[in-house]
Amino acid sequence: MPDSLGLLTTVAPPDQLLRDLLAVSLTGVILYTPMYDPAGSGEIVDFTFEYLNPTAQRMMAMPEVPTVTHNQQWPHSKAHGTFQFHVEAYVSGEPREYNVNYQADGYDNYYRLAARRSGPGLLVSFTDTADQPRSPVEVALREAQAAEKAARADAEAQRQLLQEVFHQAPVAIALLDGPTYRITLANPTVCELWTRPEEQLLSRPLLDAMPELQGQGIDTLLDGVLHSGQPFVGTELPFDVVRHGRRETIYFNFVYQPQRNVRGETTGVLVVATDVTPVVVARQKVEAQEQETAALNEELAAANEEIQANNEELQSSQTELLSLNQELEAHVQQRTFEVNAARAEAEEQRNRLERLFRQAPALINLFTGPDHVLTLVHPKTELLLPNRPLLGLPRRQALPELPEEQHEPLDRVYRTGEAVHQPERLTRLDRFDTGQLSDVYLDVVYQPLFDAAGRIEGVMSFALDVTERVRARQEREAQRQQLYDLFMQAPAAICILAGPELVYELVNPGYQDLFPGRELMGRPILDALPEIAGHAVYQGFRDVYDTGVTLEAQALLIPLARPGDGELEDRYFNYIQQARRGPDGRPDGVLVFAFEVTEQVQARQQAQALAAELTTANQQLSRTNVDLDNFIYTASHDLKAPISNLEGLVLLLREELPAAVAQDRHVAPTLTRMLDSVERFKRTIDHLTEVSKLQQAHAPETTAVDLAAVVEDVREDLHPLIQSLNAQLAIGVTDFPPVLFSEKNLRSVVYNLLSNALKYHAPDRRPHVDVRAHALPGFTVLEVHDNGLGIAPEHLPRLFTMFQRFHDHVEGTGIGLYMVQRMVENAGGRIEVHSQLGSGTTFFVHLPHAPVATS
Repeated sequence: MPDSLGLLTTVAPPDQLLRDLLAVSLTGVILYTPMYDPAGSGEIVDFTFEYLNPTAQRMMAMPEVPTVTHNQQWPHSKAHGTFQFHVEAYVSGEPREYNVNYQADGYDNYYRLAARRSGPGLLVSFTDTADQPRSPVEVALREAQAAEKAARADAEAQRQLLQEVFHQAPVAIALLDGPTYRITLANPTVCELWTRPEEQLLSRPLLDAMPELQGQGIDTLLDGVLHSGQPFVGTELPFDVVRHGRRETIYFNFVYQPQRNVRGETTGVLVVATDVTPVVVARQKVEAQEQETAALNEELAAANEEIQANNEELQSSQTELLSLNQELEAHVQQRTFEVNAARAEAEEQRNRLERLFRQAPALINLFTGPDHVLTLVHPKTELLLPNRPLLGLPRRQALPELPEEQHEPLDRVYRTGEAVHQPERLTRLDRFDTGQLSDVYLDVVYQPLFDAAGRIEGVMSFALDVTERVRARQEREAQRQQLYDLFMQAPAAICILAGPELVYELVNPGYQDLFPGRELMGRPILDALPEIAGHAVYQGFRDVYDTGVTLEAQALLIPLARPGDGELEDRYFNYIQQARRGPDGRPDGVLVFAFEVTEQVQARQQAQALAAELTTANQQLSRTNVDLDNFIYTASHDLKAPISNLEGLVLLLREELPAAVAQDRHVAPTLTRMLDSVERFKRTIDHLTEVSKLQQAHAPETTAVDLAAVVEDVREDLHPLIQSLNAQLAIGVTDFPPVLFSEKNLRSVVYNLLSNALKYHAPDRRPHVDVRAHALPGFTVLEVHDNGLGIAPEHLPRLFTMFQRFHDHVEGTGIGLYMVQRMVENAGGRIEVHSQLGSGTTFFVHLPHAPVATS
């Protein structure tokens, strides 16, 4: 044999050949040299760039000899496992390959790497999928990642919105958790009231954070709410607090609202409070001034009596009295001025509160009286219901589209004085006065309003629009449930073995059906299947877990205990075993796809055992064995793609989602991409079943069948397709003798031929299909003519071969005509085809006559 390398060197010197090859290579090529630990441990800590070929320079936008090191260029290389791949390739001296989806350091593509040590250097060849059309799997993965990012962004936006609502609320809000009333939420308003920064309040018990409140009865009030589950409303209650370094008394209107978990248990208290100290102090000043004025009036009356009784003394003291009156008048005027100033200050406080209400981000509306007349309408409410009169109207008149059960809570609050909280309440509003109701979800709190005497005068509603949050959650939950259902209904047998003991973490029904009567979930594999101890399949699981290398097995024999009597029976499986990797990139489990092929293997074994048996049977059996082998071989390859897609999506889900979500029984949105692969897998299995049945039915049960009736029956089934294509279907099959055929198989033959004639129509003309028949000695010949696309002459010899398709724009697997030919030949007939590319096709099916009954 000639030395190929020697022949190459006669064409050009080796150095020139190498330079030219690197220059024209479509893959990037890098030459590294290792950098070792300066401490002398001998560990490789980085790689130096020695050379980049032109393709690598273009892909990486770097010069021929970069000045940075490998880890400086890709700081996240260790986290993605690529740096370790380079180290192992150099240390082992063996060629290595690695595929990685690198999404860091400004890169976002799939890379395929091949590396091998060459002398003191490391050669790395790589491809970048940015130069190629993305594969369906990659597109699916990227769409799934984008959906996940959008979901996370949506959740973060909702969290930010809720945070802003609490922080911008015009009232003081704090959340106290558990029996110690630990402060888990304190908005700026409550921090201002308590004159303490947020960091001095959060995560501390209330009475520890504000020790001056001890002994004032607050703990008694909170205990009552926590234990009874009933809210407490306080009006103008005084409390001594330390503010700005001194102790002072402040007055609050507040509500202690119990907080409950999903089981309805009271777990804490929500505090909503308003500082009414200025209003109370102003009123106290007015009351004090009124009392002082009354005292002065009494004093003046006594003075008048004394003046009348002592008129002579009055006259002598007239000058002094006049001065006294002037002083008294000035004192009264001063008191009147102070009273008016206090009233003006109270009015300003009221106006300030009204401004705060109107600027609040939540919908805050005030309803007065038992009819709940709208006396204050928030601007956001007006935006929600544009051009609708609201102010001054009773609530039932202003919002007539609301059902009575959404008015009743205000009646209850007004009647009982107890606040009502309705989270995520569905409210259907005619927002634009069109008669069309729009769904709006609101977090609503109804709180009683009290007058100065402590009587209920109205109701305040505090509502947050959470429509987008609810809809996003509902959509995600529906998608998760749908995907979980699809995953659990997949026909492929799938399981996940977790941890070093290979415990069954996930088992779908397809996998459970392989081992009826066995409890698998949560058990180590050797507990669930003890008979595989020491078998190659178990060693395969261990090797995949220990090395991370994917294993495939075809027709693997595994003796398993039979349900009922426990006797071992031989069963055969095709296996794909792939490592599942944890967040650190190391294997933490094994993903298993299994397909039982016991029947196929046994059928082949039986066929081989009968290979020596009368000449006709040998020919038929040989043909069956060849077809069966070819089909199983082809099907096994056809199944690899959807199984790999499904595997890739599941692995991506495991790697990308947080651990809590990955362990949930719902499957994350990336599994939507499993659908196409699973459907393809199901179709292939269905066809495998049909062909297997056909192979086993060489002499199916036949009967005398009316061909015309079968054609008419198929025409009825294809009526929707004929209408959708505006096709012409002419049938001339009457008065022919019955044919000897399986009625089911004959219907399948006619259906395949007519549906193909319609599906493969020419796009530039109206489809026309002509179905006729003519009689020959012993046969009725069914003719199916169409004016469709036609078939090229070079394709006709392979027309009836399994999995052959010549037009990709029509859905199919290329198995229909193969089955048609087999059914016709098995019945003693034959099929012929005439076709011209671009003009149309005609099939001639020779169907044997049924024997004529004799009297």
